[in-house]
Amino acid sequence: MQTYKAARKLVALRKMEKVERTLGLIKPDALLAGHTGKILDRIEAAGFRIVGLKLVHLTREEAEAFYAVHRSRPFFSSLVGFMSSGPVVAFVLEKENAIQAYRELMGATNPAQAAPGTLRALFGQNVERNAVHGSDSPENAQREIYFFFSEKELIPIHAQIRAQV
Repeated sequence: MQTYKAARKLVALRKMEKVERTLGLIKPDALLAGHTGKILDRIEAAGFRIVGLKLVHLTREEAEAFYAVHRSRPFFSSLVGFMSSGPVVAFVLEKENAIQAYRELMGATNPAQAAPGTLRALFGQNVERNAVHGSDSPENAQREIYFFFSEKELIPIHAQIRAQV
């Protein structure tokens, strides 16, 4: 019996070693509308593990730094103003192929074009006030995660499994 349990834990560990992390944000519109719990419930129901979570209010300068990749875009000033207009919930998710899986759960940037049942279709208002943000690549995920979180603030899921083996 003990060998079987150890083997199951090793299989789980190997599977966990393929996991990605991604950053997600619940934007001010969705937070102020009271959708935080509903959004987090849907994320967990989709099989993501939340390994970091915090409520923050970005200053204009912080929002400019976070969205610096969009600085030359015509919507930059409006986006920065919106993202610094109220608190956001920042979280780090883990799952196999987390970046792509979370982007699919979020839906298209424009809620009117998002598939039914996606977070943006359910909770977004328009292209800017679209309820949630998610990293779009492994490089951006790493940059965005460490913009909001230190390593100490993230729960090491892998370490928990290893300790049980």
